[in-house]
Amino acid sequence: MPATNVNPTRMELTRLKKKLVTALRGHKLLKDKRDELMRQFLDLVRENMALRKTVEQGIREANRNLVLARSSMSDEAVRVAFMAPKQEVSLSIATRNVMSVEIPVYTAHTRTSDSNDIYSYGYAFTSSDLDDAVKKLADLLPDMLKLAQSEKSCQLLASEIEKTRRRVNALEHVLIPRMETDIKYITMKLDENERSSQVRLMKVKDMMLEETHHYKERQASL
Repeated sequence: MPATNVNPTRMELTRLKKKLVTALRGHKLLKDKRDELMRQFLDLVRENMALRKTVEQGIREANRNLVLARSSMSDEAVRVAFMAPKQEVSLSIATRNVMSVEIPVYTAHTRTSDSNDIYSYGYAFTSSDLDDAVKKLADLLPDMLKLAQSEKSCQLLASEIEKTRRRVNALEHVLIPRMETDIKYITMKLDENERSSQVRLMKVKDMMLEETHHYKERQASL
């Protein structure tokens, strides 16, 4: 059904046709954006699954080493070993644009460049299993940051995909069909008005011819 407030004029018809062209172009662009977002999203999901497996495996191994260390060390010795950390890690956050979505990029920075500074204790009174646990967790840090970055990116892309999908559906199933219906309605009304005008003109012509014909007959009778 056409909109009730449609004005069936040629100016309105021209305006709606231009609006329809813009809507069709926007619909195509949004569909392309949705497809590209889906491709990026699926790539991130695959990367996320691989990173999660790596991180979870690393954390399990680190926990196993930590349990072994606690079995050979007292709780007090473990607490003392981590009381004065030598290394410090800071995190910087940047963003990169993926199809108008700002996704985060995490980068870790250590206070010192010495890799041995991850051990905040001496080796004389600690277990080698504790060293292995600390080393595994330190090595996992880049993958953990990538995992956090990937999961946040997936959330943002999924939200944008849903928004884009709703816009595509609104254009495809509501706005474009409504404009096409209005254009068809106006075209039919204009054609109907044109036919009515032609009929009226033909009737006026016939009346004028009839009047002229009778006038000539009266002149001839005189």
